[in-house]
Amino acid sequence: MPITKSAKKAHAVSLTKKAANDRTKKTLKEGTKTIEKLVIAKNWKDAKSSLAKAYSAIDKAAKKGVIKKNTASRKKSRLSRMAKEKNSEK
Repeated sequence: MPITKSAKKAHAVSLTKKAANDRTKKTLKEGTKTIEKLVIAKNWKDAKSSLAKAYSAIDKAAKKGVIKKNTASRKKSRLSRMAKEKNSEK
């Protein structure tokens, strides 16, 4: 536990930042899971439409520094490939 006044303030700030980062990660995971569920259910149109929301969440997370730029790029690539590949098998 922090003892000095400045350490207490720093701890409070870190908790606030953690809460914001956790919210961003949660929206990121929700967007990804939504697309995965739709692809499993073979609901291609909804998967394509929710792809934009997932991209937005990924870009925001990368912009805020929650995930790195290349990680964001990789996630977007895998999501688009998931929706695209399965659609061509049909």
